[in-house]
Amino acid sequence: MEHKLTVYNTLKRKKELFVPLHAPFVGMYVCGPTVYGDAHLGHARPAVTFDLLFRYLTFLGYKVRYVRNITDVGHLEHDADEGEDKIAKKARLEQKEPMEVVQYYLNRYHKSMEDLNVLPPSIEPHASGHIIEQIEFVKKILDAGFAYESEGSVYFDVEKYNRKYHYGKLSGRNIDEQLETTRELDGQEEKRRSIDFALWKKAQPEHIMHWPSPWSEGFPGWHLECSTMGTKYLGEEFDIHGGGMDLMFPHHECEIAQSTAALGHETVHYWMHNNMITINGQKMGKSLGNFITLDELFTGRHKLLQQAYTPMTIRFFVLQAHYRGTLDFSNEALQASEKGYTRLMESYARLQKIQPAATSTVDVKGLRERCEEALNDDLNSPMVIAHLFEAGKAVNTVFDGKATLSADDLEELKATFKTMIEDVLGLRQEQGGSGVNEAYRKAVDLLLEIRLKAKQNKDWATSDQIRDELAKIGFTVKDTKDGFEWSL
Repeated sequence: MEHKLTVYNTLKRKKELFVPLHAPFVGMYVCGPTVYGDAHLGHARPAVTFDLLFRYLTFLGYKVRYVRNITDVGHLEHDADEGEDKIAKKARLEQKEPMEVVQYYLNRYHKSMEDLNVLPPSIEPHASGHIIEQIEFVKKILDAGFAYESEGSVYFDVEKYNRKYHYGKLSGRNIDEQLETTRELDGQEEKRRSIDFALWKKAQPEHIMHWPSPWSEGFPGWHLECSTMGTKYLGEEFDIHGGGMDLMFPHHECEIAQSTAALGHETVHYWMHNNMITINGQKMGKSLGNFITLDELFTGRHKLLQQAYTPMTIRFFVLQAHYRGTLDFSNEALQASEKGYTRLMESYARLQKIQPAATSTVDVKGLRERCEEALNDDLNSPMVIAHLFEAGKAVNTVFDGKATLSADDLEELKATFKTMIEDVLGLRQEQGGSGVNEAYRKAVDLLLEIRLKAKQNKDWATSDQIRDELAKIGFTVKDTKDGFEWSL
C-alpha cells in the first residue's frame, strides 16, 4: 500500500515520506499520562494530535496498532522539597492505596478523552504491570556492557554508550558539554556521572511502591517503561513514536539509548513531537497559577476563564493550529474557536437539508483531494479546516436558495464533509452551542415551534415578542424555508 503521507521526523529534522515497515500493522507508540492528578489542557494537545494521526492512518487503509502507556509507578517526578514521588504523596495525603489514586485519576482521564472524542488506543499498558519485563530489559543492557550496578541501583553509562553510538542525536544536545558541567555529583555518589540515568532504583524504606529484583527491592527508572512496552507490543522495530516536545530530552533521548544498548539497533523509524500550549504567552504551569484542567475548561470554574467551553470547542482549538506550532491559550482564542466550530457545524447541518437540483451552479469539486493533500503534508489540519470553511460558503449559498447542487455533487460533498469532519478531524455535533444541555435545547426548540405556529396564524405580535425576547438574552434566530435555526 502506497500513500503520499509526509511527516516531520524529529530525529532527522525534516519532512519524510511515511513508508511503514513490512508488518501486519503500522506500529504507533505515544507517551500517555502520569496519573496523579486531573488531565489538563497540556494533555489535550498530544491526545488530539495523535488521535488525528491514528484516524488518518486508518482512513488511508492501514491497520494501526496504537499503544499509549500509563505511567503509574510514581517515579516520574519528585517533590522538590520532600523528595517524595507524587503518586505516593497523593496516596498519603488522601489516605488511599497508590493504585487507588491511579485508578481514580485514570477513570477521570478516560472520561476527559471520551469527551474530547479521542479514540481509545489499541493497547494501554501500565508501567506497574510490566515490572518483570523491565527487569529483563535492564539485564540486556547490563549484559551489553552499557550499565553498572551501584549500591542496589542500576545506572546507564551514558559516556560509554556515546563512544560507540551517539547520545543526543534526537535533542541535539552535545554530550561533551554535558559531561563538562556534570563532573560534580552533588550528593549522587552512587553514579559515575550526573548525566547517567537510573534504570533501576533501590527503594528507601518509606517508598511505598517497590518490587523485588536481582539488585534490590526497588522500582524501575522512568525512561525504561516505554522502551520495554514499545518493543513488547510493537516489536524490536516499529514505525512511529510520538509525544510532546518536552519529552524529547531527557525521556525520548534516553529511550533511544536504552533500546540501542539492549538490542544493538534503534527501534523507532519516525519520531513525532507536538509543540507546547502556552497561556497568554507564558508556558503553562502550576507554579505560575495558569494551570487549567480539562474539567475546569468544561465547567468554567477557573479564575482565568470567562466562560465554560465545550469539549468540541477545545478539540477544534487544538486542530486549528498545526501540531508543531506553539498554541497559545486565551479566552479570546477559545471564543474564536467556539465561533469557528459553530460555523462549521452549522454548514454541515445545512448540507443535510439541501435538496438536489438538475445542475450545479457552484463549483464544489476537488474538496476531498484538497483536504487529503493538506493532511498528507504533515497533518496540516488548519488547512483542512480552511478548505471546509470555503466549501461551507458554497453550502450556505445553496441553502439560502441563491445557487444549486446536482445530486452527484451533493452526495460527494456530504460524503467528504462526513469523512473529514467526523471520521478524520473527530468533531461531532454539540447541540445548541456552548454550555447548553439537551433539555435546554429542547425547551428553545419548543418555544420556537410556538413562534412558528403564531406566524402561521398571522399572530405577528406573539411571533415578534418571542424572537425579540430571545435576542435580548443572546439567541440568534433565523427563519428558513423549512422552519427555523437558532444559535447562542
